Amino acid sequence: MYLARGSSDDPYVWLWVLGALALYALISYGLAYRTRARRGSVHPAHDALHDLKDREDPQPPENRFVSRLIMLCGAGLTGLVAYLTGGAVRVLTVGLTAVVAVTVWAYYDHRTETRASAQR
Repeated sequence: MYLARGSSDDPYVWLWVLGALALYALISYGLAYRTRARRGSVHPAHDALHDLKDREDPQPPENRFVSRLIMLCGAGLTGLVAYLTGGAVRVLTVGLTAVVAVTVWAYYDHRTETRASAQR
């Protein structure tokens, strides 16, 4: 019966994953807002929200590969930190590692999206 429920040691793994995705969306929105505000948009919050919604154009294959590589390396590093630490230190180090990894991932996607939209 144990295998039917899953074999994760941490029952809150999905909360960590959802938190990372929410953090990615929040950072992406913040970067888009900052870009719109610097460009002199009248409604930067509204325009930034539409920029995130309009990201339906696929990335070029090399940018997508690098983006996914950053995502997987960040997840691997976060998992390694979780494996090597324990107790209260685990929560602090895993949280910090995850925040840094998601920030790097969102910043890379923002920079490559900005360049791609500027070239159109």
